[in-house]
Amino acid sequence: MVGVGMLDLPHAMAELGWGPGLAVLVLSWIVTLYTLWQMVEMHEMVPGKRFDRYHELAQQAFGEKPGIYIVVPQQLIVVVGVNIVYMVTGGKSLQMFHHTVCSSCKEIKTTYFIMIFASVPFVLSHLPNFNSTASACVSLAAAVMSLSYYTIAWSASLHKGVQPDLQYGYVAKSTAGKVFNFFSALGDIAFAYAGHHVVLEIQATIPSKPEKPSKGPMWRGVVVAYIIVALCYFPVALIGYWIFGNSVEDNILVSLEKRPWLIALAYMFVVGHAIGSYQISSMLVFDMIEKVLTRKLHFELTRPHKFMVRNIYIAFTMLVAISFPFFNGLLSFFGGFAFALTTYIFPCMMWLAIKKPRRFSLSWWTNRMCIAVGVLLMVLAPMGALRQIIIQAKTYQFYP
Repeated sequence: MVGVGMLDLPHAMAELGWGPGLAVLVLSWIVTLYTLWQMVEMHEMVPGKRFDRYHELAQQAFGEKPGIYIVVPQQLIVVVGVNIVYMVTGGKSLQMFHHTVCSSCKEIKTTYFIMIFASVPFVLSHLPNFNSTASACVSLAAAVMSLSYYTIAWSASLHKGVQPDLQYGYVAKSTAGKVFNFFSALGDIAFAYAGHHVVLEIQATIPSKPEKPSKGPMWRGVVVAYIIVALCYFPVALIGYWIFGNSVEDNILVSLEKRPWLIALAYMFVVGHAIGSYQISSMLVFDMIEKVLTRKLHFELTRPHKFMVRNIYIAFTMLVAISFPFFNGLLSFFGGFAFALTTYIFPCMMWLAIKKPRRFSLSWWTNRMCIAVGVLLMVLAPMGALRQIIIQAKTYQFYP
């Protein structure tokens, strides 16, 4: 639930302003918690049946083939997008760690640090499966590291104190710039509230009986997770914006200049978290690819074949990350283009199709409003993100 999107929240606040920013943060927390509750409830909504995958639930709601054709490509975009973002995040964090501990050393391009970061997934991707002990250990380590660098981010910001000549107005001077930055910030926040694309897979690991369905313990876990999300996101977003104003960087750790070794430690925590999150997300892609090869194409997968397929996928995400190493732009683009569907639109559409609430009831109106919000995010956020990517690409030196 807790991802690197948190690092960009103070910058999103700077593009939204105090009032709209706080409102979007709180409403996003409430709405995504509601749609996550829907996913947990729908896991066993049909008696005697458990929907262990997102596309299985979509097939129940939309039909056998439409469920596959609508949801699977979109879910693949979500997971691949997450992997690309973590590849960029890991590489840039390694670069900032190098710059922090050795500011007088020769500067090395982001491209090479992304390649260094990618060397780790090239090894970890060959762990047996999502439920293996090794994968669980990687996931646990990533969770601990994420909580660690969140704590460093807000506490170090608070210790630094409010900066002189602080301004809280919009950075952009033109009306068009302010509007597109506003759209981009919506995508940043949408990316931060992730997790819906794997919730059913997680719930599938919980034992379930008619007298004690899995939704009970799963919902308690979701509540605990969202409390942790709030304790991580809100202090970082609000304190970061309060301390640095509209001069805050798109990664708040870059704005923290004092205590270099503490900041360097935070960067390594980010790298560790990115490695673990990349590992867990990529396992879902490997599972999809290998099922298509074996069940649809009737291809007999041997260990060398798996080795080649997984390495090709990691190389693909690495090349895309090298081509578009823009942390803020990628967050906003995938937050709007991919996560809006997974988090806001599809859960509500599936709830309306399966649950069939009474027309004009509270549930009927609530879900339609959530769908409308998701559609707006899906349209507006990529517009702002693409503008930012184009602006950054014009000044970025891709090659030495």
